[in-house]
Amino acid sequence: MKINKIFNNKYIRIDPSKNIKPLYYIKNIIIFLIPSIYFQKKLTTLLNNTNYSKEVTERINYYNKINSSFSLTNANSIQNFRKEKKKVYFFDLYKYLTYYNPKLNFLYLFGDIISVPNEPTLLKSRPIHGDNKNSIIMKLDKVRHFIFLNDKITFKEKKNLLVWRGKAHQTHRQYFLNKFYTNPLCDVGQIIKKEDKGTVQWIKPKMSIKEHLNYKFILCIEGNDVASNLKWVMSSNSLAFMVAPKYETWFMEGKLIPNYHYVLLKDDYSDLEEKINYYSTHTDKAEKIINNAHIYIEQFKNIEQEDFISLMVVDKYFNYSSEFKKTT
Repeated sequence: MKINKIFNNKYIRIDPSKNIKPLYYIKNIIIFLIPSIYFQKKLTTLLNNTNYSKEVTERINYYNKINSSFSLTNANSIQNFRKEKKKVYFFDLYKYLTYYNPKLNFLYLFGDIISVPNEPTLLKSRPIHGDNKNSIIMKLDKVRHFIFLNDKITFKEKKNLLVWRGKAHQTHRQYFLNKFYTNPLCDVGQIIKKEDKGTVQWIKPKMSIKEHLNYKFILCIEGNDVASNLKWVMSSNSLAFMVAPKYETWFMEGKLIPNYHYVLLKDDYSDLEEKINYYSTHTDKAEKIINNAHIYIEQFKNIEQEDFISLMVVDKYFNYSSEFKKTT
């Protein structure tokens, strides 16, 4: 399998806690400028790889739960999709669509999607519970969301406090800040633009990812969809504190096991202080959860495998679509 020689998801980093967007755009613009026939000729060879593991198959079927043929209404063709604004969502999806006949139609949604479409649609996020098979997850906006760290501070060396920084536009985030902004076990607050000062509550100075790593506990709280910091937190030597997630992305938040991959909090955070005090003293149990989180993260670091799974998710989508039969 040579897909990694065509493109990969590794970004050169000046700051190890950030991906560099200019390099991301350069690489993906090159892919966009290559005639699609180049990729189409390689598709059969790539898909003929039959040596992938059971875990890879499970991931493909987890992202794409479609198991019967379907037809689309008001769909977009790949060739028309090329006219989309050239943003990260576009590039992250186009790099796999370019392997297919430009006349093929499909549906897609960009942004933070928290409801299930009426027809099979390629998107970034979906509800975890209920019938979500029409939401086919792709690894979108990964330059922002998929950041993994090399945390050199051990858990025992960190402060016995919980930290969080972010925006609090949502009522559930406001609820949390109202309850814990002044709590001595927490260093939490929202960051805002200078012009908004004086009109917003619970303000704290902006904090870098590196500064977050000085704390034993980092809150992962969902925003419009998932908690965007969960991935780098689980790759660190700090404990992820989180209520049971309601939404999921390529990271498969729905597969995370409470108190195994992260520390589960009650929806009203009434057990937050108890959990902070418990894991501050039971460091062996905290480190076990951190180790489990690191193991979970590893599957997303295999760049060639990540690309192959993405391609297979799209391939399964088209093979069940009536559009595929029209072009073959």
